[in-house]
Amino acid sequence: MTALAPRIARTPGKALRAARLPRSLGRVLATAGTVFLLSSALTFGLGALSGANPAAAVLGETATPADIARMNHQFGLDRPLWEQYVSWLGHAFTGDLGRSWFTTVPVAESIRQAIPVDLSIAGLALLIAVVLGGAAGVAAALRAGGRLDRAVTALCAVLGTLPGFVVAIALVTVFSLKLGWLPSGGYVPLDMDPAQWLRYTVMPAFALSLEAAAAIARQLRTSLVGTLRENYVTGAVMRGLPARRVVFGHALRNAAGPALTALGMSVPMLLGGAVVTQQIFALPGLAQLTLQSAEQHDIPVIQGTLLVTIAVVLIVNVAINAALLALNPAARRREVTRR
Repeated sequence: MTALAPRIARTPGKALRAARLPRSLGRVLATAGTVFLLSSALTFGLGALSGANPAAAVLGETATPADIARMNHQFGLDRPLWEQYVSWLGHAFTGDLGRSWFTTVPVAESIRQAIPVDLSIAGLALLIAVVLGGAAGVAAALRAGGRLDRAVTALCAVLGTLPGFVVAIALVTVFSLKLGWLPSGGYVPLDMDPAQWLRYTVMPAFALSLEAAAAIARQLRTSLVGTLRENYVTGAVMRGLPARRVVFGHALRNAAGPALTALGMSVPMLLGGAVVTQQIFALPGLAQLTLQSAEQHDIPVIQGTLLVTIAVVLIVNVAINAALLALNPAARRREVTRR
């Protein structure tokens, strides 16, 4: 009975921490919601203050002031700015992002057709980055100070400064023009032909993944080297646990935090780099839709695509924070202590 007392005494504390964990996630969600509202206000404000006049652009030079005023009323541009924002954001939460000024096609429909391309490439790029960066980081940490460690560090330094579009052009030159193994551009939906989808997406995804892979490898290598020197790892080795179990079952779990953070920070970079990459590979994605709309000053489409991009980035970051809380017990204890 006495031997069980400490264990019983600790149980309420564990239960209390488990009960308070949702509060930590709630704080993360509240922060994401605040960032979303501020970003949406900035996005709408910049679009509204751009000075673009859709009525004059659509009707042409022969339009009379009465015609322009009538079309501005039709678009709702004669209302106060705050009223336009509240109406736009309210409709956005229902999936209505307005219509293009020039094609009258619903913005949500244009985004629905384009966003699978971005999600496919970004998802595949993240997968490649996690596999390559994770493998390189673990290998370098296990050979800390050796030739492999130095080689991985040098390679990451090079890849971290290499622009994605340079890699994209090199891939097209080698694998499309010289070898003819892969198509140089275009896109096939995943549900239509998975094999062709992979052929069309692997090069742009690989071009975007290298910088993220380098960041993950650097962070994981540094964190894992420090974790492998902790007392509990030494104790596990002394107890005769297999090296694979010590590294992947104990050390890697606690060392993955910085790598996950680097992964979350890579998402905006992937979406930003997609603008040039999609142009090189002729991909009909969200980045190309935004670029074409910017050239036409089609403000509703620009605002809609930026709002969706902001939402995707925030959702990924919320997922990363949730994963950090789940993987790192120390992070959970810090969150509970703040309460």
